[in-house]
Amino acid sequence: MTSTPTRTAEFRPSGTEVPTASGARTLGTLGRRAAAALSFRTIGAVYVWLLIIVLFSVWAPDTFPTVTTVKQVLNGNAVAGLVALSVVLPLTARVFDLSVAYTMSLTSVLTAHFLVSTGLGPTAAIALAMTAALVVGVVNGVVVVVLRVDSFIATLATGALIQSLITMVTDDSSITGVQLLAKPFADIAQLDVGGITLPVLYLLLAATAIWFLLEHTATGRRLYATGFNTDAARLQGVRTNRLRFLTLVTSALLAGFAGVVFASSVGSGSPSAGTPYLLSAYAAAFVGATQLRAGRFNAWGTVIAVLLLGTGITGLGLATSAQWAASLFTGSVLIVALVLTGGRITLPAVLRRHKAPVSAETGDVSAPDKEFS
Repeated sequence: MTSTPTRTAEFRPSGTEVPTASGARTLGTLGRRAAAALSFRTIGAVYVWLLIIVLFSVWAPDTFPTVTTVKQVLNGNAVAGLVALSVVLPLTARVFDLSVAYTMSLTSVLTAHFLVSTGLGPTAAIALAMTAALVVGVVNGVVVVVLRVDSFIATLATGALIQSLITMVTDDSSITGVQLLAKPFADIAQLDVGGITLPVLYLLLAATAIWFLLEHTATGRRLYATGFNTDAARLQGVRTNRLRFLTLVTSALLAGFAGVVFASSVGSGSPSAGTPYLLSAYAAAFVGATQLRAGRFNAWGTVIAVLLLGTGITGLGLATSAQWAASLFTGSVLIVALVLTGGRITLPAVLRRHKAPVSAETGDVSAPDKEFS
């Protein structure tokens, strides 16, 4: 008679938990998610940014790796960040707004004009300037959405009209006056806390608002769906025209606010205030779209790109006085970032040929169709 072998009971100290298969799978899933979140394809710009910091710390060890440089990068690129964020929402809905630079110049000039030439107070002057920005946004929306003119051409034409208005008001001369340097208008951009000026706070608030809209609201999902495939989104019941209209209005208002901040920062209204920001704004938006939410224009990726470009330009200014270095750096970083991250930005021409179904929940073109809420 044979006895059936039995497994000896294992005794473990009380309070000791036995690892389970589900727990191991959970840890494995978390590990894979963490690896994906920290991968070069997800946050490649952050690693490039760190490399730039190390490079300039070695190149200019006496001037670059300082707290003063950090403050300079943040304060000096806050307005650029606001302009870059102003184009994120239109790009999300597959709309270009090339008038943002001119809108910024317009509000800068109008605010200065109302303060200096009419004797209005800061509140009234800013309100009138922002009303002008609102009008620009509405005109852009009517031309692009109602009249169905291509956004690239339409907003470029609108920008030309705005520039003619600026020339009429200023005769291409900057508007200066003591009213622009006096409180409370000067405090809008020059008031600081620990060396960090208020425009940095404006940038963070704008980025947070856009992030929340795109990532945590039904409107954000509809915007992404509109950008990935407008026809499919419209068939699902999304009011794509209204969304595109509102993105152009929002873009104009944010660019207009950047112009007011710029006028407060420099103490004058410049007829060409926004011109240098146009290329850098789109460069930051497209580089930012390769970060965090790959293939999607997003707020925090744009902020990272703005700071990356700002750090490099500041470092070049401290290390060398060559005037061509900043432009060379901006163009090179844009090309290298897009190449190394796989060129995952879907351009408008490609989007028009893309027929993959769109998910209402996520806005992904690869997800199955679902009903929009």
